[in-house]
Amino acid sequence: MIRSVVIVGGGTAGWMSAAYLKAAFQDRVPVTLVESQRIATIGVGEATFSTIRHFFEYLDLPEQQWMPHCAASYKLAIRFQDWRGVGHHFYHPFERPRTVNGLSLADWWLRLGEPGSAFDQSCFLTPSLCEAKRSPRRLDGELFAADLDCPLGRSTLAEQRAQFPYAYHFDADLLARFLAGYGVDRGVRHVVDDVVAVGQDERGWLTHVRTREHGELAGDLFIDCTGFRGMLINKTLGEPFQSFADVLPNNRAVSLRVPREDPGAAVAPYTTATAMGAGWIWTIPLHRRNGTGYVYSDQFCSPEEAERTLRRFSAPGRDDLEANHIAMRIGRTKRPWVANCVAIGLSSAFVEPLESTGIFFIQHAIEELVKHFPDTHWDSAVIDAYNRRMAHVVDGVKEFLALHYRAAARDDTPYWKEAKLRPVPDGLANRLEHGASLLLDESTSYPRYHGFEPYSWNTMLLGLGGAPRAPRPAVSLMDPEPARRAFAALRRDGEQLVRALPSCSEYLATLHRASEGES
Repeated sequence: MIRSVVIVGGGTAGWMSAAYLKAAFQDRVPVTLVESQRIATIGVGEATFSTIRHFFEYLDLPEQQWMPHCAASYKLAIRFQDWRGVGHHFYHPFERPRTVNGLSLADWWLRLGEPGSAFDQSCFLTPSLCEAKRSPRRLDGELFAADLDCPLGRSTLAEQRAQFPYAYHFDADLLARFLAGYGVDRGVRHVVDDVVAVGQDERGWLTHVRTREHGELAGDLFIDCTGFRGMLINKTLGEPFQSFADVLPNNRAVSLRVPREDPGAAVAPYTTATAMGAGWIWTIPLHRRNGTGYVYSDQFCSPEEAERTLRRFSAPGRDDLEANHIAMRIGRTKRPWVANCVAIGLSSAFVEPLESTGIFFIQHAIEELVKHFPDTHWDSAVIDAYNRRMAHVVDGVKEFLALHYRAAARDDTPYWKEAKLRPVPDGLANRLEHGASLLLDESTSYPRYHGFEPYSWNTMLLGLGGAPRAPRPAVSLMDPEPARRAFAALRRDGEQLVRALPSCSEYLATLHRASEGES
């Protein structure tokens, strides 16, 4: 029996891990988290997958309980701005396209779409809600797609069957602080101190970490949440890090926290990724401020130039706002579980913020750790299975992100020209070739679980300009009238929801007022 877990490092990864372990095992497994006050976390405005709802429901945390404490807002989609060309945009929503005669509306759009019509606007409800800045919930809290709002209980990503229509934006520092309170209230031992040494036995397994003021903290299982440093997994245990720099172009970011001057201003229920000359800028609307940052390649842009670009774009005239410069380690630790140490968060893998996979990687890792939790036999088959699952997820996301840069029609700067020349991961070349003729499906997109469904791959290909040359031949042989009725029904549903739903800012204000009243 594992008698104790020591988590080294706090932040989002550390406190998500501590909170989840306590929810899973209660007091049967003591958990200690040690973090330094001197080491800053990479906490900026965070965007997530819709699957994050499994995490909060596992912890029995309803939205009303945690969102107001974390400056949280809703995310229905990612808006890709200027990736195909300046002035063009499209949405990647949390929404599977409807089907007609066994084929998705995306297939039918290739045949029936009017010249100049937008694929996303024609085939999804979500873009209408995004453009109108609507909340996914009515003022009484009811979800606009009520049939999807079923309790999940203690379910995990593996049980996700329906596509839930939204995710969240939140302040990562505030979420870590909130989860710290959750964990400590449930028995997590919180040690604020510097780790100055790591103890190992004759096998090389970890025995303890030595802190500056609290002495030795011994444990059976250690979780490395030390970020890009990889203090335990990389530096102590020597597990190699596999860089993705040859495939993915960006290696740096600079971020700003930008207050919204008008507290009643409309809140966009989506993340925006705006293509720039040497990368892209994220805009994440939180409660009363925006998180924003420029993700770029220092081969084409200096940190000083990147900061100037971000300030002009996101906060003109606000030179008082502090910029946070981040050197990103892009890739994954070859084996995130080595001996009695598991790396979670940035110490395990990071593939840049595009598509909001950072929190997803943490959630997936801690869920799988609980499912593969060891005993004192330390079964190698269990550890190997965990490592394979982590590798499949990260490598799948690497492929998906590489598609964004390879398929983007934009080629007006050296950065975007070079992005088209980078090597593509194994398998992606075949997927791109297939996608030029037919939309991808379960067998032709990445075959293992990585958080994205085939519709996401098709949405990016169609939105970026890599659409198939023609619809499937079968579509041309079918009666098009049912599809025309489906497109018309989709438009009507979107118009009705825009009229019926409150604005995102209105709903969030109600949520925050209710929280303030309770406190």
